[in-house]
Amino acid sequence: MGVTLVLKTKGHTSTHSLPCGSTLALYPNAGRSIMQVEVKWKNERSLEGVTPTGGKLEFDGSADHSGPGASPMEALLCSVAACTAVDVLSILEKKRQVVTGYRLEVTGDRPPDGNWPRPFTAITVKHVLKGEHLDPVAVARAIELSDEKYCSVSATLRAGVNVTSSWEVE
Repeated sequence: MGVTLVLKTKGHTSTHSLPCGSTLALYPNAGRSIMQVEVKWKNERSLEGVTPTGGKLEFDGSADHSGPGASPMEALLCSVAACTAVDVLSILEKKRQVVTGYRLEVTGDRPPDGNWPRPFTAITVKHVLKGEHLDPVAVARAIELSDEKYCSVSATLRAGVNVTSSWEVE
């Protein structure tokens, strides 16, 4: 079961079949979904990210992490947690599970200081839920579906995405 999407632009019509649970892209480009954010330097090692939907994220790039905001690596762990949490909550709601509290503890293992770059070599997500008569089987299945099917952040990390850079001087 799925959804059929018909796009009409400047005299051209295209039909796309989307599986159930698909999210329509804000930026269609030749059948691909493009997302773009902008990060601006504020001062010293402080940066602000702005999303296409107007959300703002504050980043601290100082060596001692004394500024406001998360380090970029902390933000990455938060993104994993937020992505899977949204999935799990949505799935549990559909299963009529009543969640009254939810916390995720995410741990990232990295090489020690002095080794560069220092990518995460392992990420562990612990889900801690509270609720009215939560069914452990439903909770386990919701987490499994998020891990294996729905969480785009985790899927991106697992895929080893190709990152490229370009530059210009204004």
